Amino acid sequence: MTVQKHIVADTLHDGHPFTPTQVTVVITSLLLMILDGFDITSMAYVAHRVSDELSIDAANLGGVFSITLAGIMFGALFLAPLADRYGRRALLIYSVGAAGLSMVITGFIDALWHLYLLRFITGLAVGCMLANVTALTSEYTPNSHRSFTVAIIAAGFPLGATAGGFLAPALMASMSWAGVFVVPGVLTLLMAFIVYLLIPESIPFLAKRNRQADQQDIVAILSRMKRPVAADVAIVSTTNNDEAPVNSVRQLVSPHWRARTTMLWGTFFCVFMGMYFFMSWLPKLAIGSGLSEQQGIYTGVALNFGGVVGTILLGWLAVRFGLSRLVGVFLLLAAVLLVILAQISAQWTLIGLLFVLGFFMQGGYVGLYSVSAKMYPAEIRATGIGWALGLGRSGAVIGPYFGGLLIAGGMTMQSSFLVFAGPLLVAATLVSRLKIK
Repeated sequence: MTVQKHIVADTLHDGHPFTPTQVTVVITSLLLMILDGFDITSMAYVAHRVSDELSIDAANLGGVFSITLAGIMFGALFLAPLADRYGRRALLIYSVGAAGLSMVITGFIDALWHLYLLRFITGLAVGCMLANVTALTSEYTPNSHRSFTVAIIAAGFPLGATAGGFLAPALMASMSWAGVFVVPGVLTLLMAFIVYLLIPESIPFLAKRNRQADQQDIVAILSRMKRPVAADVAIVSTTNNDEAPVNSVRQLVSPHWRARTTMLWGTFFCVFMGMYFFMSWLPKLAIGSGLSEQQGIYTGVALNFGGVVGTILLGWLAVRFGLSRLVGVFLLLAAVLLVILAQISAQWTLIGLLFVLGFFMQGGYVGLYSVSAKMYPAEIRATGIGWALGLGRSGAVIGPYFGGLLIAGGMTMQSSFLVFAGPLLVAATLVSRLKIK
């Protein structure tokens, strides 16, 4: 039968209620982000134990933090874009499995170079996974709910980091520091199997690839969602497939996208520089300033739990206000709070203000996922998110390493607050100019 009608895949879910399949995608993505938050921040919670046992100085410890983030950068830059060619689902299964396996093996290392290698592999896998979870979730969500849904699943990252802070003392007490890597690693491996069983391929990806069997796969997915289409209807990636870009990476820096892409990359770079410095070093800095081991861990918990609350609130507010402008306000307030924190020494006041810092800093960071998901069309979305995360992660690499050198030179926790307020101020300025609704 001749096809007479077309439906654009990226608007396929608009005007329809959520189905169990869509809810499954969102919940699975949230669980993946929770585990990744635990996986990536696990080193921060055991840094004092591992550095003592393996005789690692501050400069090398900063290198361990940074090589994890370098792995995320390369994974987002060079592995995540493969999803625009081979599919979101396949990349998710492989990256989640690799992250889990490398975490489990990390629990059994006994040399510094082992730690460098395995944390780099974990970072590679997580970098690939983060971009594709964001893309897949956004592609199973109506446009009207996309910002909020992406914010919800992105909140899993600080939630996982928070859970890691609460669980780390118990795991270290029962299994030494190895348990902080082995337990979340096993859970991550389990999630790879769940993705294989439950998560369908992205419909916009199938429509864009448009092989002979892809329309049949789309029909099967829509039937599973109880949303069948008529025989004379085809699902297409754009209103005119001939206009789809040949090279996704080149398209990102084409004249049409260049200015917005550059501002998005710069925003991610500055936010990552500050945020990952604190996520990596804050517990150890707090312990070095006189707090107990448990109190030092609580500083990281407060920062990350504030991020959970801030992320959810930002997602709710983004439906009502301009998204990029709202993210800019969050990041501006985070910079102001860092200046205030530099004057604070009282323990519980410090922890309370770190919660508020996490609220604005990590809330603003997670809002950038929504900005990038809404800014790019489906045919370059995974590549756009991956490159924004990847190039932005160079800031995450520089922040902890540069911070480690400053700490080795005597920088205090209060001084670090002032040093890293600047990048957040720059980020607030850049993202406000993107004008994403």
